[in-house]
Amino acid sequence: MRHYLSRLEETVKSHWDTPALCNWKGEQFTFGQTAEYIEKFHLLFAAAGVEKMDKIAICAKNSARWCISFLAVNTYEAVAVPILADFHPESVSALVDHSESILLITDNDIWKKLDASAMPALKGVISAGDFSLPHCTDRKLKKAMESLNEMFQKKFPGGFSPADVSYPADNGGELAVINYTSGTTSAPKGVMLRYECLSSNIEFGHDFMPCTPGETMVSMLPMAHMYGMVFEFLYPLCGGASVWFLGKTPTPTLLLGAMAAVKPYLVITVPLVMEKIFKGAVLPVLKKPAVSALVRIPLLNKVIFNAIRKKLMTALGGNVRAIVMGGAALNPEVEMWFRRFRLPFTVGYGMTECAPLLGYAPWDSFVPKSCGRCVDRCEVRIDSDDPEHVVGEIQVRGVNVMSGYYRNPEATEAAFTPDGWLRTGDLGVVDAAGNIFIRGRSKNMILSSNGQNIYPEEVEAIVNNQPYVVESVVVDRNSRLVALVYFDRDKMAADGMAPDAVSSVAETVMAEANRSLPAYSRISKVEVMDTPFEKTPKMSIRRFLYK
Repeated sequence: MRHYLSRLEETVKSHWDTPALCNWKGEQFTFGQTAEYIEKFHLLFAAAGVEKMDKIAICAKNSARWCISFLAVNTYEAVAVPILADFHPESVSALVDHSESILLITDNDIWKKLDASAMPALKGVISAGDFSLPHCTDRKLKKAMESLNEMFQKKFPGGFSPADVSYPADNGGELAVINYTSGTTSAPKGVMLRYECLSSNIEFGHDFMPCTPGETMVSMLPMAHMYGMVFEFLYPLCGGASVWFLGKTPTPTLLLGAMAAVKPYLVITVPLVMEKIFKGAVLPVLKKPAVSALVRIPLLNKVIFNAIRKKLMTALGGNVRAIVMGGAALNPEVEMWFRRFRLPFTVGYGMTECAPLLGYAPWDSFVPKSCGRCVDRCEVRIDSDDPEHVVGEIQVRGVNVMSGYYRNPEATEAAFTPDGWLRTGDLGVVDAAGNIFIRGRSKNMILSSNGQNIYPEEVEAIVNNQPYVVESVVVDRNSRLVALVYFDRDKMAADGMAPDAVSSVAETVMAEANRSLPAYSRISKVEVMDTPFEKTPKMSIRRFLYK
């Protein structure tokens, strides 16, 4: 397996003047400029006394400078600690402290909300906006920042060139990243990932989704989450592609505008984004009486589906070879329509603890309702006497798998089986061809009074297909299933409904959903939520908040 920094070094040297990291409607950096900033960081770290394996936290919105900061830390062989910019300030301070970070790279507006006294190990703060030093308690760091340009000119009197670029590639088994999980079912834990975990995922990307220099990628996922970091940043960058950062959570309008201009070769996203595009741009067309009638006529429906496919692919820029979704299950109805349109989509499977990939299949061999096959550098097993038919916990081992949770031996021990397999916490089966089918989270499964296993995710998929439902969470209340539902009130108002119609809509949703559900998993009540559910960065609902 090739070290990803070796691949990056080769790409930087070969494509020095090619755009590498770009902010949508903002700053742009070539591979050469990126390498120069990385070298300046190295000089700063060395002069300030930063040592190999020291922890450096990065908490900022997505940007080209976020990525430069990460690469600078990673190539210096310090440990990068990405922290989500959306975390509460108290959580950010707590994670900086827990990780024992001595430096923090962050946005100025985030820094203003943090409590420096809660991070006693911190020597200084570097602005992610302009790489200045807004806070410093260490004399060596302050002096190093003041003399940085002088040090750089002294070391490279003839200018910085491709020949000066050299990144370590003999440290595969060493700690590279502490990535705090996003907390779908619990509080964040610091996942310890080695360089080889990153390299394995990046190599997989180039083996199965190769890119070439000059191609482009639009990044919409959080860089502090492994899915976005590896597959929207490190993997395309190592292949010579230019990565464009939206910088904020994308609305369909913002996303499609960027796609049309950048023309990416690949779309990496979460199902919720594609579901929003489908419900906003495609579903209204399909519901038109004339179209609805034609869709039921063989041959004519193919004409309609081809037209919709062409429209969607054009909206995504026209160069997309594949759409890869992960982080959550795709709504079954949306998946069915996407297949009828022949969209080149696939749904993968991963988790932070595997940096992140576990399951993937190319779109042309992707099996409906699955999440791909186990990647070729890991093994998957089902903790079941009949893995093809009886649901059990999905367990994994291989080079992608973490070393454990930072400063949390109890959680680390609980995460692995006695024979060394990682417990994913997901329940599923694997068919004879190796396709993985997830049924739900083990922590979410509800055991009915008559012994039936109920997977709330399956009930939610049916509820979410009802009119006006944006999202839902199904919970167990005194052995009765209750659906917490958030409605699209704007759409209801646009359809002429009064605000007090919500109750009748909720009753209709329950009645219609129960028509499709077996008796043991029918809903007894619908509770209407006034606000959207709190989400993780990969747009999974923080379910533990709604038990």
